[in-house]
Order: sequence, then structure tokens, then C-alpha cells
Amino acid sequence: MDKPLWTPSPVRIAATRMDAFRRQVCQQQGLDLPDYPALHAWSLDRREAFWQAIVEFFDIRFSTPPKAVLEESTAMPSARWFPGATLNFAEHLLRHRDEQPALVAIGEDGSRVQLTYAELASHVAGLQQSLKTLGVGVGDRVAAFMPNTWQSVVGMLAATSLGATWSSCSPDFGTQGVIDRFGQIEPKVLIAAAGYRYAGKNLDLTAKLNEILERMPWLEQLVVVPYSRTEAQPTDFTSRARVTLWDDFYQPGGEPEFTPVPFDQPLYILYSSGTTGVPKCIVHGVGGTLLQHVKEHGLHCDLTASDTLFYFTTCGWMMWNWMVSGLALGATLVLYDGSPFHPGPERLMDLIDAEGISIFGASAKYLAALEKAGVKPRQSHRLERLKALLSTGSPLSHESFEYVYRDIKGELCLSSISGGTDIVSCFALGNPVLPVWRGELQCKGLGMDTQVWNEDGRRVFGEKGELVCARHFPSMPVGFWNDPDGAKFRAAYFETFPGVWAHGDYAEETAHGGLVIHGRSDAVLNPGGVRIGTAEIYRQVEKVEEVLESIAIGQDWQGDVRVVLFVRLRDDAVLDDALRERIRQVIRSNTTSRHVPAKIIAVADIPRTLSGKIVELAVRNVVHGKPVKNTDALANPQALELYRDLPELQG
Repeated sequence: MDKPLWTPSPVRIAATRMDAFRRQVCQQQGLDLPDYPALHAWSLDRREAFWQAIVEFFDIRFSTPPKAVLEESTAMPSARWFPGATLNFAEHLLRHRDEQPALVAIGEDGSRVQLTYAELASHVAGLQQSLKTLGVGVGDRVAAFMPNTWQSVVGMLAATSLGATWSSCSPDFGTQGVIDRFGQIEPKVLIAAAGYRYAGKNLDLTAKLNEILERMPWLEQLVVVPYSRTEAQPTDFTSRARVTLWDDFYQPGGEPEFTPVPFDQPLYILYSSGTTGVPKCIVHGVGGTLLQHVKEHGLHCDLTASDTLFYFTTCGWMMWNWMVSGLALGATLVLYDGSPFHPGPERLMDLIDAEGISIFGASAKYLAALEKAGVKPRQSHRLERLKALLSTGSPLSHESFEYVYRDIKGELCLSSISGGTDIVSCFALGNPVLPVWRGELQCKGLGMDTQVWNEDGRRVFGEKGELVCARHFPSMPVGFWNDPDGAKFRAAYFETFPGVWAHGDYAEETAHGGLVIHGRSDAVLNPGGVRIGTAEIYRQVEKVEEVLESIAIGQDWQGDVRVVLFVRLRDDAVLDDALRERIRQVIRSNTTSRHVPAKIIAVADIPRTLSGKIVELAVRNVVHGKPVKNTDALANPQALELYRDLPELQG
């Protein structure tokens, strides 16, 4: 395809914060940086000047000024960003005290709670005082087992305002999944919902929460939010900790105080998916997270105080942490708890119109499902304020790119973004000043030396390889929890190419300066010694109308690897020889004969993590008779049994 799907007008480009930042850098530094590629190159060549410019452009306020911007040695990980500086994360998210809406929390049942910036600060101040009374302070952990509600945001801000570290799981996590996470970090306080809603059902969490509490003997305080279960009482919960209902635990009022902490003080603890063992506890620092998020929101998403930001996420996915940082720019955040398809597939499109959402985010799976459901918002919705649509979680197919511009809205910036839990941000993402090309992530993030390397450690263009970041960046994790010598941390990211961050994605740099992600490196198929990214196959299978979704693995077979494709079909479809051949033909015509699966098998369900990512490795292990170490990390672990001892794979 030789034409972009969308190109911003010169007027639109000139009005963006990205262009304002470029102009300011040129003026202050005496430079001539005519376009984004030149700005990006400068952000790598002069990283210290670039990150200092971010500090100034977004008015990052240090309580104690830094001694330098960066101290590092040649090999990763060795950087100290803004050494000596102190600041507070919550202070930057609560800089506004006006009557503009800060949070609009909407439940699946249509309930709606709105908090202005002034009201949000008042709630945080009240909760902060109650946490302070418990002795919560710098370095303590406060955890949440919560849906995506306003109480979750207030809890995070109150905890981090005191210098404490925040961690959260969503209520769809299983008991073991919660213990595997919180059991490693031992929070002092747990904020938990008594129930939640999904797909028209009210789900009672009392029994699950009591199982969790039994295995958290160190817990000092449980704060119960009677969400979707208004009759909940402290006596419902058995715990050695104090148990208090949310409304009884604090009273809103007053002004929050902010405890300054070092730049790399632990802010968030996020978790790896945990499908191959106990989840890794990934620790993210205060300053690096803040700087990276204001850069991505303000420049790459063009988020301003007049915007309304929405991301369909849960508190168990890093996109929640990413979204909440939109408060630092004074934007309005729309929080949604429930199924995106209840009571119908238009649910979130209705939300765009009702709340005037201008930047909308969801998973690639959601967009594919919307298209399969035949939803054409361009014909049924106004979408007047919508200026950007973000997608992540898995590679966005070419067909989904076309669907967005054909059936959702033609005049918007479609940004497929990629990074993840490991960096609580992005390596490659959108850009309001660049065109959108089908199937491509628009650009590498400013200050991120994102490259693709072959197996020999050489950079390649237009060729598939390992996604790496060749130089330090501020949102690199502080480390892993309970990894005092950093051995596990170094093994996770710096062993593939010593001293260089290897992210674990299989990717390709494009002629337009963007990226294509072909799937996870550890899920790459290898038939006949040729490396194939699973996303290359999924992109073609999505064209077949009868197929709702698919998962591909490599099966060890007769001294080689053969490609096996599992498909979940529409209710009225049957996987006969004709459909199998049509699927193979679509794949063969658009890729190579190596991509064509040796076996195509229909399944009733496809296993996914709680954040919606399909789990090729877990399916591969089941097919090969190997154990899956941590099924509690899956949203639907029972689906794995559909892949065990299949007769079709014995010959």
C-alpha cells in the first residue's frame, strides 16, 4: 500500500503539543530540527538535554533539585537519572484544584459518579490522613483488589502522596493469582471491593476475599468498598487485620500533603503475566514513570486539559497506571467497569458520544471483535470530539487499521502502541504530526533508542528480529522486588544481548520510520528453521469471516516443527475441508508456504491472560504434555483442557 491511511493537515500539526515542543527546543537550543525524525535523533544524541527539556516543558517540580540529569556507564543497567532529586508523583497528578471534571466513573449498570479536580483532591486528603494514622509512609505497600472505579484512583493517589508504593489486581483474578502477587510484596493496607459487575451479573467477592485474607497474615488494615454489593458489612470478612468500610474509613476534606521521595523511589509494583511460573514483581520508580507518561500523553497523544481520555482497562493491566497519569495534564478521565459488549457491542461507542471522549483506547482484540460484530459507528454515532484512537495488547492487524478508517472515523490518528508492563510505557507509539500507515506503529518514542537486531546483534532494517532499546531510558524498572543483587532482573532483559535491553518482541523497522510487531519472540514459530511471527498468521486468518479468533503454535514433529492453527468459529460455522483449504489459501497467498499450518483444528475457546493476551506458550506446553505452571494467571484456565491429548495431533 503506497499511500497512508491518514495524514494530519499542516494546521493540525501546527496546533499539536509535539510541534510546540519541537519549536521550543529549536529556539532554546539554537537548533534546526525541521521534522519528527530530526527531533527524535536529537532526543537520542542529546538525551540529557532532551529529558531536561521534558522537565521544563511539563513543569516537573523537584522538591530537591538534581545534581545532574544522567549518570551512567556504557552497559545497561547502570543509569541514575536525576540523582539527588526528590519529588512526589501524586502532587503532579493533583496540581489542579478547579471545577473541571477529573474523573467520570461509569458502571456497566449505567451508574455514573463524577469528581472535579477539587473534589478529587479533597477525597485524597481525607484518605491520606487515615492512612497516615495507620503509620503508612515511604516504602510501605498499599494494594488494591478493585474494579476500575474512582475509589481505586483515590487510593493510589493517597498512598503515593505519602511516598508509599501502590500495587493492584482486578477482581477477575483468581485467589492464587492474587496471593502469588500480593504475597510477595506484603502490603500493609488492602483496599478491596465486596463485589463487581460483568456481563449483566453482580459477582460477590466475599468468599474469594476471605480465602485471600486467610493467606495474608501480615495485613494490618482491610478497607472494603461495597461496590455492587451495598449490603456488605465488616463482619462478612474474616481477617486478623482491622476491617472497615470505605465510607467509614475516612471523610473527604482538607488539602493533601505530599512527601518528597528520591527520583527512583518505588512507585508501582506491576507483575509479569505469570503463565510460566510465579509472576515477577516489576518495580517502577516515581520520576521515571512520571517523565515518561507526561511525554507520551502530552506529546505522542496530544493530550491537553480540554481533552477527555478513556482506556478500556482493568486495575490488573498496566494501561490503568498509564491512563491515570492523564491527570497530570489536567485532562478528564473516563473510567469504565464492566463488559465492553454489554448490553450490546456498541456500549463503548455510546460512551464516546455520551462523555465527549476525544482520545479512546482499547485492545486490538476489542477492535477485531467490534468489526466481527458488524458494528459501524461511523453510521450510528457522532464521535464528534474523537481525535485519536489507541490500540495495544497485541499487534493490530492491517484489516483492523482499515476497519477503523472505513467504519469508525476517517479523520483521526490511529495509534497502535507497544511497550508494556516491563516499562509501564511504550517503545513505539502514535504521533499526531505523522501519517498513519496500514499495519505500522507510527514512530519510536522520543528518547527511546528502539532498534531491531538480528541474532548476531546487528541492527537490521526491513528485516525481522529482536526489539531492543540500545540506551538507557528513565522508565526502565528500578528492579524486581526481592531481587537484592539484581540477578533476576539482569537475566530477564540483559542476557540476550549483554548490556542492552532485549524486550522479547519479534519486530521489524519500516521505511517510514515506524515498526511492525510480529508477536512475542518466545512464541515465534520455527518450521524448517525459518522464524515466523504468529501475528503474521493471525493477520491473515482474521480475513476469514467464519473465524472469530485463532492461536498458532509450533508442534515438535518428526525432528522438525510444524505449524498448528487452532480456530474459534462463529456459532453457525463448521470447520470442513473446504474452510480449511480456504484458510490455508488466504495465508499462502499473502505470506509464504512456510506460514501455512500443517493442521487446522476447531476449538470452543482460546486461553487468555487476565489482560486479554492469548497464551501461545501455555497451549504449546499442553500440546507437548508439559505442565502449565500457573493457570491462575489466566482468565479462562479451563480452556487449556481443550488442547490436551488431541487425536488430530498424533499423526
